[in-house]
Formats: sequence, structure tokens, C-alpha cells
Amino acid sequence: MITVHNIHKVYGAKTVLNNVNACFPRGGLTSLIGPNGAGKTTLLMMIARLMAPGRGEVRLEGRPVTGLPINEYAKRVATLRQSPDFNLRLTVEELVAFGRFPFSRGALTAEDRRLIGEAIEFLSLQPLRHAYLDELSGGQRQMAFLAMTIAQQTDYLLLDEPLNNLDIKHAVQIMRALRRLCDEFGRTVILVVHDINFAASYSDHIVAMKAGAVQCAGSVEQVITQTRLSELYGLDFDISQGPRGLLCNYFNP
Repeated sequence: MITVHNIHKVYGAKTVLNNVNACFPRGGLTSLIGPNGAGKTTLLMMIARLMAPGRGEVRLEGRPVTGLPINEYAKRVATLRQSPDFNLRLTVEELVAFGRFPFSRGALTAEDRRLIGEAIEFLSLQPLRHAYLDELSGGQRQMAFLAMTIAQQTDYLLLDEPLNNLDIKHAVQIMRALRRLCDEFGRTVILVVHDINFAASYSDHIVAMKAGAVQCAGSVEQVITQTRLSELYGLDFDISQGPRGLLCNYFNP
């Protein structure tokens, strides 16, 4: 389990995170939801150790993460930032190989190559294995970056808006893959997501943030309610129970 305790962050005169406390259960998928400027990405980057809190701490299975060497942390926690960009001309396979760097330091072993192949196969990217990233669509490129993160073989995956700018098909493919990682391999996924229906359909746990604070957290049934979502987003919601889960209508409720 990853937990955050009394996290506070200020940029100039602006408070971005205000005494945030939250837990992210092991072995499931947790969605961070909330309006723009809520502090979701900032919190995720602090969990990733890509940003330091002003005060407070992040703990991994009860231990402050600042006590772990960064290379050891990279073997436990993988991060995919929003809109990743590589200026090098790489193939899909070469990109996915970067996920093994914390273990191989660039000298790939037979085990590394096996795990790279498994990550590519897991996301059905075999036909694109030798394609260059700049030849791919945005959705295909995002799948390749996710494969790199999966190849890192960490217990935890942190994903910042992995569905950003994707069409419906690629967004569903990514969410189904993340769900399988949790259900079949016991991985823990924490992601920032704006589509409330994806959060409602695929999450085990939801943390809802607004104005730098946690508004509420819990199961899908606890968080995805008309009252709580209306308070969170300032919109009217009509929530119905469909055969496959909750459906949120905020277009014309």
C-alpha cells in the first residue's frame, strides 16, 4: 500500500496541496479524479518522487520513500507521465527496453528481453514491434509507452492521464489492460483520469480531489453519487445502474 500523510505544497502564494492524506490499496486500481487544478498530477508526481512536498511524506508499505535509494524505488514503482515525448527515433521494441533500465542499466540480459517481449505481447503490439514511434498514431504510441512501463515489472504503476487525447477504442484498450494487470498479476495501478465513466467502470478505489484537498475517497459506490460528483465538479449528474456498472450522465441530466 502507498499512503500519503499531511502532504502540503505551495508555489509562490498559491497552495497547490493542503494537508492531503490518502491511501492507495495494494493490488487494485485507484483513480484520482477531480476538476483541473485540483492537485491530482502534483500528488502523483510526489508519489513518483519526481517532486518533493513542502511538508509531509509518502510511505511505501509503511516506510517513508525518502529512505529508499532512487534506483531501488524504480524497481518498485514505475511512472508514466502525461504526454511523454522522446526526441530520439526509436522503435517500439527499443522504447519498451527502457523499462528494464533500473535492472540492467542498459546491458540487456536474456531475462530482460523475455520481459520486453511479454510486455509487447500483453498489449498486442507484436505487429508494431519494429515500427518507429514517429510512424504510429497517438493511441499506438501511448500503448507503446504503457508497454515500457509494464516491462519495468514493478509492483506499482503511476499513470498521469494515460487516456489523454485518445479515441474511444484506444482508451478502452488501455483501461482493459490496466484492469488485467490488477486482476491477473496483482499489480497496483494509480492513475489520474478525467473521464468519470472510465473511473466508475474500472476502478476499485477512487480518490476525489478539489482545490488541493481530498474531498472524499472510497469505493466506486461510495464516491460515484449524484451529491458528491455535483459538489466536486459543480455540475448536475444523473447516475444510473447499468448491467455492467454505474453510468454518469452530465451532458444532459
